[in-house]
Amino acid sequence: MNFSKPNIGVRENITLVPRKGQGWKALNWAISYRAVTPLAIIIDALIIFSTSMLSGIVYHLETIGLPGRMIQFGGFAAVVAALFITVGKSRNHYKLTELLNLKSQIRQVSLTWIVVFLFLTGAAFAMKVGGEFSRGATLLFAGCGLAALIAARVIWRVFVADGLAVRRFYGRQIVLIAEQSSQMDSGLHEALVRHGLEMSHQFVLPIEHDSTHRKDIIAQVISTVRGSDIEEIVVSASLDRWPELNGLLSELRVLPVPVNLVPVGPLSELFMLSSHTIGETVTIELQHGPRTLLERAIKRASDIVIAGTALILLLPLFAVTALAIKFDSRGPIIFRQRRCGFNGRLFRIFKFRTMSVLEDGETIVQAQQYDSRVTRVGHWLRRTSIDELPQLLNVLRGSMSIVGPRPHAVAHDNHFDKMVSNYAYRHHVKPGLTGWAQVNGFRGPTRTIADIEERTKFDLWYIDNWNLAVDIKIICMTAIELFRGENAY
Repeated sequence: MNFSKPNIGVRENITLVPRKGQGWKALNWAISYRAVTPLAIIIDALIIFSTSMLSGIVYHLETIGLPGRMIQFGGFAAVVAALFITVGKSRNHYKLTELLNLKSQIRQVSLTWIVVFLFLTGAAFAMKVGGEFSRGATLLFAGCGLAALIAARVIWRVFVADGLAVRRFYGRQIVLIAEQSSQMDSGLHEALVRHGLEMSHQFVLPIEHDSTHRKDIIAQVISTVRGSDIEEIVVSASLDRWPELNGLLSELRVLPVPVNLVPVGPLSELFMLSSHTIGETVTIELQHGPRTLLERAIKRASDIVIAGTALILLLPLFAVTALAIKFDSRGPIIFRQRRCGFNGRLFRIFKFRTMSVLEDGETIVQAQQYDSRVTRVGHWLRRTSIDELPQLLNVLRGSMSIVGPRPHAVAHDNHFDKMVSNYAYRHHVKPGLTGWAQVNGFRGPTRTIADIEERTKFDLWYIDNWNLAVDIKIICMTAIELFRGENAY
C-alpha cells in the first residue's frame, strides 16, 4: 500500500496474504510475537536445569557408579539459571530483534555464562563450600550448558528469521492513523504486519487542526472502532505538531482501547534512547556511560590478571633492559611523562628511557625516523616496544588498561582537541598499552591532522563496541604488529 497517496477518509481493509509458494500452511503454528521473550527465557531455564542434571548424573555414573545427589545438581542449576537469565534480561538479550543477531547472541551468551561461573567460583571459595561440589561435574555442566545455549540461539535465529519472513507471528487487530505531514511509507505497514499486527483500517488525516474534514475522519475512526474487534489504535505523527496530536488523543479517549504513537520526524530519535525516573521526574539518557558496572569489573579483573602475570614473567627482561639503559647513556632508567587518562585525569606514564632528553612541557617534539635524540639502546627498545612495558605498572595502579586508546602527551592532547572533533571522547575510558588504532596501522607518531583523525575514528569504534572478545583479538593482533615492527622508531 502506498501511504503517500492522500486517500483521505477512505477506509481500507488490509488482508494478510501468504507469499508465493508458501500457502496458508505457513500460518499453522503461528504464535504471538509477544510470547517470544518469555518462551526464550523458559527454554534457557530448561536447558540449564537439564544440562546440570545430566552432567552430574553422567559424571558420577562414570566415576563412582552412582547417579550422585540430584537435589544438589538441581539447586546449583537454579542459582545459575537465575543469575544468567537476570543478566540476560537486563541487557535485552531475549528481545525478538536481538535473537536475530546470532553473532552478538553467541558473544553475549558466552560472556555472561563465563562471568556467572567465575562469580559462583569466587563465592564458593569465599564461603569455603567448594569441596561440596564435584569439580568434574561442574566443568562438564559448564561446557555442555554453554554448548546447548549456543545451539538454542542458532535455532532461535532460524525460527525468528523464518517467522518474520512468512508472517508467522500474530498479535492485535489494529487501526492505523497517519497525518499527511508524517509522509508514511510502506515500511511501517510492513513492519507492523510482520510482527503480527493485523491492520484492518487505515486513515490519513489532513494537517489543518480546525479542518471539518479532519473532524469527520476522526468521527469515522471512532465509529469504526466502537463495537468492533479492534484492540488497538496506532497513530503515526510528528511531535512537531503536538497540539494537533494532543487534540486527536483527547477525542480518541472515548474509546476503551489503547492508543500507541509511532513518532516520525527529527524528534523521533529521542524515543530510541533509554530513560529512567528520578522521583517523579522522567529523564532521557542522551549519552550513556561507555561501561556498565559489570563490564568495568570484568575489564579491571582481566587487566590485573594479565598485567600481574606479565610483570612476573618479564622480570628478567626488565633487569637486562635496565642495565642496558644505564650502561648506554646518562640519565634515569624510567622516563615519566604527564598523560590524560579517564575523564581527563592526569597521571604519570612509565616508560623505559629511550632518548637523551626528558620532555614534559608545553611543547614536545615527537620522535622521527633517524632521530638523533634516540639512544642506541633506545632505538632497539622502541623498535620492539619493550620501552612500553613499564606501563604494566600503570595498569596495576588503575590509571591505564591493557587495551584502550593510546594516551598522548598533555601538550599533544591540547593541540589535537582543538583540531579534531570528538577527540575528547577518547577519555571516556582508560587509555591502554595497545589499542584498536595501533593494530590497524596507526602505531607511532602522528604526522598530520588526517593521521590523528583516522586514529581517533578507530579509538571511538573501540569505545562503542567494546567486549572481552574484542580485547583478546586486539592483544593477539598486537603480537603480530610487534613482530612486524612497522612505524616504530
